[in-house]
Amino acid sequence: QVNLVESGGGLVQPGGSLRLSCAASGFTFGLNSMAWYRLLPGAGEREFVAGIRSDGLATKYADSGQGRFVVSRDNIKNVLYLQMKKLEPEDTAVYYCNRATIIGGIYYSTSDSWGQGTQVTVPS
Repeated sequence: QVNLVESGGGLVQPGGSLRLSCAASGFTFGLNSMAWYRLLPGAGEREFVAGIRSDGLATKYADSGQGRFVVSRDNIKNVLYLQMKKLEPEDTAVYYCNRATIIGGIYYSTSDSWGQGTQVTVPS
């Protein structure tokens, strides 16, 4: 059973930093590309934030996080990370991790098993 547990969110002032973590279990983490997605307030669908290939040697970012976010992974501990800096009110969202399939450079979430997410709030 796939289990994804996100943590590390919180209330942070504009310009601040946070590091999100995603503890994964129930599948072979090191063989799966992973990605972070977020659900903005009032949005109906999650949007892609950042992805990382299974071996950790390739990453991709949405334009919104380019230059501010860094995705990484620990294939020994089975943990995915998202280091976020220079946070903006527009980054306020619930952040989720999931397995991903890379098709044409796009990270598609591959599992219907989403965790509870972790709330990031950046007040304006």
